Amino acid sequence: MKLTFLGTGSGVPAKHRNVSSFALHIMNKEGSVWLFDCGEATQHQILHTSIKLRKINKIFLTHLHGDHIFGLPGLLGSRSFQGAETPLTIYGPQGIKDFIEISMKISYTFLRYPLDIKEFKDEKPLFECDEFIVETGQLIHGVPSYGFRITQKDLPGPLLMEKIKEAGIPTGPHLKQLKKGSYITLNDGRSFHGRDFIGPPKKGLVVTILGDTKFSETAIRLAEQADLLVHESTFSAEDGELAFDYYHSTSTQAATVAKLAKAKQLLLNHISSRYQMEDAKELLHQAKEVFENTVLAEDFMTLQITKHLRD
Repeated sequence: MKLTFLGTGSGVPAKHRNVSSFALHIMNKEGSVWLFDCGEATQHQILHTSIKLRKINKIFLTHLHGDHIFGLPGLLGSRSFQGAETPLTIYGPQGIKDFIEISMKISYTFLRYPLDIKEFKDEKPLFECDEFIVETGQLIHGVPSYGFRITQKDLPGPLLMEKIKEAGIPTGPHLKQLKKGSYITLNDGRSFHGRDFIGPPKKGLVVTILGDTKFSETAIRLAEQADLLVHESTFSAEDGELAFDYYHSTSTQAATVAKLAKAKQLLLNHISSRYQMEDAKELLHQAKEVFENTVLAEDFMTLQITKHLRD
């Protein structure tokens, strides 16, 4: 999996940071992309990347503030205009269905693809498929705001080729059956079971993506042992009172969540426009004093999420 950041700012767009949105590349055979939040001009940001709108099949919305959803109507319409016919599912807090349906109706926008809008309000698993489990939890913000914990299910272990050679099993299509854990019978009459030639399963990745929030125990729970935690860092440590008053977090609070959750890597996101260039780097410095493995998100940055984060 990898992340592409389309907007890493907060509240209003700035020259170097658009408002909130980023894409999680699932990197399966379908090349699926999951979008998290969709602030104004998200589709414009996508034009500067290799992301194809038709490949986006799920959109997760953390909350209903405009800087997280105002890009939705345009993106949904453009996905249709570009000929996409594959289904799209949107997960968001209560109210998102009205926002989308009214926007589509008033603008006379008709979609060529099936659109499924799933509202949620409780802390519970959102869905489970063959590859992933996605859970949610409510954070602390001025409006209902949520975080997501994406757990990749364990991957099958590798085929132990040395053991196969020792057993005198020749190469051929039957190796695929062994990989599946099935029985095979060779032409010489010998039989083998795949489970005897497969290594231990590979632990799946855990990615935690949080919406806007104050310092939150729910955030710590969602981020427990996560390979990557994406946490808002709207304010610097010196502006703690502003963060408290506006229901946001500071750089050091985000780092503290990562430390308490024993996450493997922290990515600071949702940076206020008051922090430009060197000032934004100071947020990174502050966070690193608490949690060393911290990265500052930038628009159009791509981050690979790999198993070495667990080492």
